[in-house]
Amino acid sequence: MSYTEVPGIRVPIRMWTNPSTVEGQAMQQLRNISSLPWLHGLAVMPDVHLGKGATVGSVIAMKGAVCPAAVGVDIGCGMSAVKTSLTAKDLPDDLSRLRSKIEQVIPVGRGLHSDPVDPKKLHGFSTGGWDDFWSRFDGIAGEVKWKRERAAQQMGSLGGGNHFVEVCIDTSGSVWLMLHSGSRNIGKELAEHHMGVARSLPHNQGLVDRDLAVFISDTPQMAAYRSDLFWAQEYAKNNRAVMMALFQDIVRREFPKAKVAYDQVISCHHNYVSEERYDGVDLLVTRKGAIRAGSGDYGIIPGSMGTGSYIVRGLGNEAAFNSASHGAGRKMSRTAAKKTFSTRDLAEQTKGVECRKDSGVVDEIPGAYKSIEKVMEQQRDLVEVVAQLKQVVCVKG
Repeated sequence: MSYTEVPGIRVPIRMWTNPSTVEGQAMQQLRNISSLPWLHGLAVMPDVHLGKGATVGSVIAMKGAVCPAAVGVDIGCGMSAVKTSLTAKDLPDDLSRLRSKIEQVIPVGRGLHSDPVDPKKLHGFSTGGWDDFWSRFDGIAGEVKWKRERAAQQMGSLGGGNHFVEVCIDTSGSVWLMLHSGSRNIGKELAEHHMGVARSLPHNQGLVDRDLAVFISDTPQMAAYRSDLFWAQEYAKNNRAVMMALFQDIVRREFPKAKVAYDQVISCHHNYVSEERYDGVDLLVTRKGAIRAGSGDYGIIPGSMGTGSYIVRGLGNEAAFNSASHGAGRKMSRTAAKKTFSTRDLAEQTKGVECRKDSGVVDEIPGAYKSIEKVMEQQRDLVEVVAQLKQVVCVKG
């Protein structure tokens, strides 16, 4: 579908979904965003749903300003995936051992490595810029500095919520490795620090929602935020790279006779800020629950822990600021999911997937998410499908 344009306060809202199907609170958030004086444009993806401050599934393009809440607390959260030389026939009938090995090597939930992962010991891992990356930690927000040890130990860990590690099979029978994670606790700490700073600034006092507080270009507060933001985005990217290297090593060890080979890893952020130019104007584009889908850009759009995922290639639709959805998107809150579904429902909806089926992940049940097929149908003018995947192993935090 092409987009539907609905009136906003300062700019129209371009929606790649039926506006009547968007929950009322989410629509109000979008209207609030559209009232920001610095806004250049607002695009809404088909997986849109209520978020804190800014709506998940929104692409917010501003001139000379950026809104920390429009990035979210998991700065740089995103996806990585890689095609392997394995096929479905290479996998054993019982995948519980493989799942167990993944959980042993990659800490999940609030877990961390007892000793930081040494990237030099990871097979084929590029350590270029690694020392420079960590040296820049000394420049981040003052009260967060003392958490360096924890940040180092969490590098290469999954986290909780909707983060996952999966083994998938595409429609041709090829095996893929896929994971979803972000900047862990250090990203959250930095985000919350800067959101608090932004809310205190004089130019944000008259906003309809103080969670939409912004930093303005050429101010010390903006400079400090951008420095920490881009560092945290790099942390998230490195975190996924370390995890993927650990994941690949697990698979190599579990299938020694296959001599597993890997294609190039596909990686994309979906909570981040990028400097981009549209209509001759330099903008700060914030994607919260959205991926970049410029012409030829590869991306990953997952469903839920019992459905499928898609590897896509961007079509470069500038009306959407070269963006696409980051997944299926929730259709109900975690609290509502726990009230609606049981562990029996979870087991039924994840049949055929080696994964947790206990009460701790009921809030991640497929029934709590929108239809990934419908979401993909609504963004045919944003991306083209390269591969369709279905998970056979899913590790949740």
